[in-house]
Amino acid sequence: MEKIKLLHITLLLLAIVLAGIVFTKKSENSLIDLVYQMPGNKIATRWYTSENKEAEKGAGGQANFGRKGSPNVYIPGGSTVVLADIEGSGTIRRIWFVLDKNSVKALRGFRIQMFWDGEEKPAVDAPLGDFFCQSHGAMSAFENIYFSSPEARSFNCFIPMPFKKGAKIQVINESDEPNFLFYEINTTQGDKHENDILYFHTSWRRENPTTMRQDFTILPEIKGKGRFLGCHLGVIQNPATNHIWWGEGEYKVYLDGDTSYPTLCGTGTEDLVGSGYGQGKYDHLYQGNHYLSEEGAIEGIKPGGVVVFADRQGYYRFHVPDPLYFYHDIHIDIQVMGGSTYDTFIQAMDKDPNLKLMKTGEPGHYWTREELEKLDPKIGSTVERVDDHFATAYWYMNSPTNNLPQLAPYEKRVEGLEKETIPQQKTLKE
Repeated sequence: MEKIKLLHITLLLLAIVLAGIVFTKKSENSLIDLVYQMPGNKIATRWYTSENKEAEKGAGGQANFGRKGSPNVYIPGGSTVVLADIEGSGTIRRIWFVLDKNSVKALRGFRIQMFWDGEEKPAVDAPLGDFFCQSHGAMSAFENIYFSSPEARSFNCFIPMPFKKGAKIQVINESDEPNFLFYEINTTQGDKHENDILYFHTSWRRENPTTMRQDFTILPEIKGKGRFLGCHLGVIQNPATNHIWWGEGEYKVYLDGDTSYPTLCGTGTEDLVGSGYGQGKYDHLYQGNHYLSEEGAIEGIKPGGVVVFADRQGYYRFHVPDPLYFYHDIHIDIQVMGGSTYDTFIQAMDKDPNLKLMKTGEPGHYWTREELEKLDPKIGSTVERVDDHFATAYWYMNSPTNNLPQLAPYEKRVEGLEKETIPQQKTLKE
């Protein structure tokens, strides 16, 4: 066990080194420095916390006569709190948060934003929980290369975020539920960054429900040059088809002018996250399926002999040893597609008589009960699906802003998370 932990730590350090290369060619004070060397220029280490809100030298921990008088900040509903406002060059090295309440209202209602170099539009704009790889407004204990929550109570981020002129990090409580936030934003300041550094970005989107035969967009098209770092994805299954495996959709990356077909194309959702024939619960360094709801499991529960997969799943994939570069534009989708045996298709029709199961292949063709009853029930096929999907995308690019729209409103982010809902099918116009 100790050897495994040592190997894990070694790989983690190696990946952080590789991440440092993303935003610097050569720098005396970058993450590629050896840990036993001092930087050539004087770099200041500064922590932004509620005990030292301005991260000033010799000014921390003064409240209550220096005896832990200000460990958190109170954030009423509808309010905005700036956690760090930095002038000059530097790098965000680590972010740690703890909330008093880890409710759906908090995880999807709190909005985290980050601004680089004095820009008014945030480069990072996402629900707080989803940004930290927590799925569906729920908490999971996990650890990957960039995020962790050791006991499903905290939020940690280790993505290096460089800036040249300044940085601002703020949270907005868009719910009606007040909360307390404990936080620590660890920075270095005075870093000498090259002119062509890449800035960190994050976007979030949800489609509830998705549209039949229309791929779900993980990252809408962005213009610029950079590196796609990875994504945190999730699905809430349509109850009518939760006994049919949902994850046959292929991951498609459109690069630098791709139109009808992508340059990079995977072979299935579970393949994207390094597994196969389904997704159990695991949290590995670059890939994982760290959240499964209690309604089912990968091996399924069997009411009346019908296998039911976990209704809600959250998973992630980070392209660290396999860098994904773009030079003009990038756009990433994943197909909303499942697959199972023909008898399960009939079972879905029994659950929902109005359900229409579209065949994969040429569009517009649907399975009928009469057709399915003539086939071998234990032979199967892929099938188009309609579910509820979300995506948090992380990338670096050569601009401190991006061309994406604002984050979806609070109501759309929390819709259906505290109760079971059935997505209504939409079909593309013929």
